Amino acid sequence: MGKVRVAIDAIGGDFGAPPIVTGAAQALGVADFEAILVGDRAAILAELPHRLHNKVKIVETSEAIAMGDQATDALKRKESSIYKAVELVAKKEADAVVSAGHSGATMSLATLKIGRLKGVSRPAIATLMPTAIEGKHTLVLDVGANVDSEPKHLFQSAIMGHAYAKNLLKIDNPRVALLSNGEEDSKGDKLVKGSFALLKAAREKGFNFAGNAEGGDIFSGHFDVIVCDGFVGNALLKTSEGLAKAIVEVIKENAKKTLLRKFGGLLLKPAFKTLKKSMDYDEYGGAPLVGVNGSAFISHGKSTPKAIKNACLNAIRYIESDVNSLILQNLDRFSPKGGD
Repeated sequence: MGKVRVAIDAIGGDFGAPPIVTGAAQALGVADFEAILVGDRAAILAELPHRLHNKVKIVETSEAIAMGDQATDALKRKESSIYKAVELVAKKEADAVVSAGHSGATMSLATLKIGRLKGVSRPAIATLMPTAIEGKHTLVLDVGANVDSEPKHLFQSAIMGHAYAKNLLKIDNPRVALLSNGEEDSKGDKLVKGSFALLKAAREKGFNFAGNAEGGDIFSGHFDVIVCDGFVGNALLKTSEGLAKAIVEVIKENAKKTLLRKFGGLLLKPAFKTLKKSMDYDEYGGAPLVGVNGSAFISHGKSTPKAIKNACLNAIRYIESDVNSLILQNLDRFSPKGGD
């Protein structure tokens, strides 16, 4: 394989080109890949170190999809930075796309322009959640791509999550579970029960389906992959982020009240730093849209250069891991009818 080509939406984020171009430059400092920056040439060159001016490709456009725009409008805005960046992957002129722009537009364009893998009805957004076990995370999907799912969609997410955990997280045989309101096989709503039946059948063919998981299992490290509907997953993700911030603030405020507490806070400072790093969005940079015929990473609109750097590096790893081939192989192997 030659250099991985990453198309980067350089002006789609909340702060325009500065953090995105800086992050891309930082990624080029640690990885040998071809960066294609899509956006206003003058704005890009103003932020790009001079030594890189001749080492990156720039695709010119000054139009960006605003966060308040409808996602469906992106299909008509062919001069927008995200449209052009996704189109590069669709035309096989790039292998991956990274965008901190309108997430709905990125998802819609990636699904429709790049296309889905054979056997994937709906791509899913995956994210890593911290656990009580140091260095271990739980991969959770879907966390927002599909808010009205059917059992086959959760089944496909389980197959995709298993492949991602195996090839990118280097877990030999990932344990996959369904998020439910109880660990018993009989628990769950209609969607969970239908998905459970499909995954139970796959388990009989050798798929490592470990049954139902409760909410707390996401952070216990007991499972490697937990699957849920995008509505539930998105609520879970935002609740977890809010709780983490609240815990840190409570600890900070209490540590200020007495000398003894301040001393205790100093002793616990290394542990807090570890916790903060494990929950730090910038460490991952973006969430992959798993199931598209390529690599698409969705970053937060307020992404820092560090987040963009890591999104680029993770997009490269995604392509180099050949996870899509494993997804196709396992869909064929474990699906009820060998496919969709």
